[in-house]
Amino acid sequence: MASSQNQTDDPSIPTPPDWQQRRVAQLQVLFPEAFSEGKVDLEKLQAALGEDVETRPERYSFGWAGKRDAMLLLQTPSRAMLVPNHTESVKFEDTDNIFIEGDNLEVLKLLYKSYFGRVKMIYIDPPYNTGNDFIYRDNYTDPLDTYLKLTGQKDGNGNLLTSNPETSGRYHSAWLSMMYSRLFLAQQLLSEDGVIFVSIDDHEVHNLRMVMSEVFGEESFIATFTWETKRAARGVPPTTLLMSNHEYVVCYGRAAVNVRFRGLDRDEADFANPDNDPRGLWRSESMKATGAQDNYFSIVEPAMGRTFHGNWAFSATRVQDMIAKGLVIFPKKEDGVPRQKKFIDSYRNDTKAGVTALGWHSTETSTKQLMDLFDGQKVFDFPKPLSLIKYLCHQSLNGDDLVLDFFAGACTTAQAVLALNREDGGNRRFIMVQLPAPTPERSEARKAGYATIADIGKERIRRVIAKMKNEKQGKLPTERETLEDLGFRVFKLATSSYRSWSEAAKSTPQAYGDQIALYSDPLVEGWTPENMLYEVAIREGYGLNCRIEQVKGIEGNTVYRVADLDKGQWFHICLDDALQPATLKALDLTTDHLFICRDKALDDETAANLALQCRLKTI
Repeated sequence: MASSQNQTDDPSIPTPPDWQQRRVAQLQVLFPEAFSEGKVDLEKLQAALGEDVETRPERYSFGWAGKRDAMLLLQTPSRAMLVPNHTESVKFEDTDNIFIEGDNLEVLKLLYKSYFGRVKMIYIDPPYNTGNDFIYRDNYTDPLDTYLKLTGQKDGNGNLLTSNPETSGRYHSAWLSMMYSRLFLAQQLLSEDGVIFVSIDDHEVHNLRMVMSEVFGEESFIATFTWETKRAARGVPPTTLLMSNHEYVVCYGRAAVNVRFRGLDRDEADFANPDNDPRGLWRSESMKATGAQDNYFSIVEPAMGRTFHGNWAFSATRVQDMIAKGLVIFPKKEDGVPRQKKFIDSYRNDTKAGVTALGWHSTETSTKQLMDLFDGQKVFDFPKPLSLIKYLCHQSLNGDDLVLDFFAGACTTAQAVLALNREDGGNRRFIMVQLPAPTPERSEARKAGYATIADIGKERIRRVIAKMKNEKQGKLPTERETLEDLGFRVFKLATSSYRSWSEAAKSTPQAYGDQIALYSDPLVEGWTPENMLYEVAIREGYGLNCRIEQVKGIEGNTVYRVADLDKGQWFHICLDDALQPATLKALDLTTDHLFICRDKALDDETAANLALQCRLKTI
């Protein structure tokens, strides 16, 4: 039976949920006294917060030209939908992996309700804003219109991508506005213990830290990782003779206190047992205090009576207990320092702490690996190293966690997830989002038939899956609790199947009347049942991996059952123009069931009865 916990009685409308409404509702729960007639009273809110409000005229803040527009863009509801594409998918019906082709800002808005708080890890490799790469040029009045022009779905000369030369007066501002809106929505999707990793170089690392602290909060900062990109001295400026050979990965958490990385495996080679201690392998470690500990006392060696003075990491009582258990190693020389005997199985954690310097992850190797997948063709420049993304995924993800990459590029993240699942039997899932940015006309990618970056990403996933299937053939089956997921669903951003209101209708009474007449049916001409099923499912908060099946045993109508297995919810939907009484009788709906149908399919009596019988929504 469907759970009613997240269901509502509102009609099914063509706009997604408003993130701002959710935040205002949370504020009202915390400070009900600060609301008047449903609106926030700033004076009352300030009074409720008391001394926690900063009122001085001069105070620290971070701003840029266009920040207000970026905030307004967040509040613009998406008019788009995600259309399934079975032809470009692999095992569409049986997979939980997702690839979405489209503008990532529009996509993030559509994913908001379905994936709020469900993503464990986000990795993105956004444009570095070097002046030669591209940034997303958002259209604040009509974001979808610009996307449609870029992808050839609508006539016009609009272009979503443009270079951002340093001579531009808003060189940094345009980049910050682009990042702010996307990071804001990404933060909403992270789980309470989720993390986000953002690759960047020296051009914008300082601004990235600032804008991420703005979105996630300074207290949510976890670390800035560095990694070596190359070791050969190529491209060294003759004036400085200094080579830049590193990049950064900036990491924040939804709530940093909840984040826990896996850590590094302990190496038995670091331990020994020279005294044949029956307790096993051990190594010596310092007993000295670190930091601001104030723990001065003397340790006396029982056998020789030697005294050692110092500031120790353990209390005097604890040290005496350690001596009694043979866990203190006294030095042979008088000027030495006692150390503790630490056994390999005595650590609090099974793994040791990692470090923020991640070492060398060869970009040349990553390029060669991708070329090998594509039969020697160089279809993509500077893909991120597979080893780097695998490390981040390994540290952050567990068995069936979800990872999102909305600057997917050549989809290194997808390959990393598939590879880790193969290695440890996990069921991690991915959502890749990539703009169909055109490949250069004379590039190897275009010559090979890949018209867009999205085409390259999809093909990479297909080739990785094919390779993994070939590697598995002829081998004994490994022990897995579930079948290995070697597939992915492809969705593409497109205009909604719901009619949108045209402002032109206000120009004349006749135009206004014509517009009203069109709304006798809220769906556009040419809509298809499958597209509508997924659009309704997404707007109801169901994931893109939901299962859709036609209900058997019903004559006179076509009814579908849409189920989100992750949430344990499902609903029935019928898109026919008229509902037969026998259909409703066969469904045997109860007050715990959600049923969605066309408004035109119901007469007044049937609608009234259904509203009493089940949770009814109409289109």
